[in-house]
Amino acid sequence: MVKVTTGFSMSLDGFVAGPNDGPENSLGDGGDRLFKWYFSGDAAHEVPSGNRLFKMSKDGADMVQEASQSAGVLVTARRTFDIAHAWGGKHPMNVPIVVVTHEVPQEWINKPGSPFTFVTDGIVSAIEKAKQIAGDKSVVVGAPSIVKQCIQAGLMDEIHIDLIPTLLFGGIPLFDHLGIAPVDLQVMEVNATAEVIHITFRVIK
Repeated sequence: MVKVTTGFSMSLDGFVAGPNDGPENSLGDGGDRLFKWYFSGDAAHEVPSGNRLFKMSKDGADMVQEASQSAGVLVTARRTFDIAHAWGGKHPMNVPIVVVTHEVPQEWINKPGSPFTFVTDGIVSAIEKAKQIAGDKSVVVGAPSIVKQCIQAGLMDEIHIDLIPTLLFGGIPLFDHLGIAPVDLQVMEVNATAEVIHITFRVIK
C-alpha cells in the first residue's frame, strides 16, 4: 500500500514558517532558526535536483537521503506553488508534483516537460491521483494546509517532525483548528542532536 507521509521542521510552539511564509520569527529578524540543522554538521547531502548542498549530522543526512529516495510524488497547495514561483519548473525533490487548486494556471497547461498535475476537485481526488503517480513509492504532502486536509479526511499515514528548540511566538502553524476528534499517534523513531529532535509518528487509524 502506498504510504501518505509528511515532514516539517517545527518550532517547539508549533510553527513551521514565519508569518510571511519564511523561516524568520514573528519579529521578522530573518533568522534561520527552523533550518539551522541543515547546516550544522559535516555530512553532505545534495538535494535530488542537484542544485543545493546541505551539511548536517550523519544521522540527519541519512534520514533525509532515505526520505528523498522513498518519495514518489509531492502534493502541495496552490498558494505554496505560487509563493515558490513553481520552483522554476523543477522542485528540489525532483519528483512529479500534484497541486491542489481551484483553478489551473493557464501558463502551465500542456507545457512541455512540466512536472505538475493540477487537481481541482479536492483532497481525496488529489491523493488518489498522487498514489497513481507514485507507483510503489510514498506520497509526500508538502504544505500545511494540505496536511490538515489529509488529517481531517483520514488520509495521512505518517508524520515526521524535526523539532527545533526555539519559540517563534507566531507564524504558520501545522496543527491548528482541525475541527475534528483527537488523533492518536504512535512514536516510531526518535533521533536527537543539540540542534534538532527528529521524531517519526505513525497515525493510528
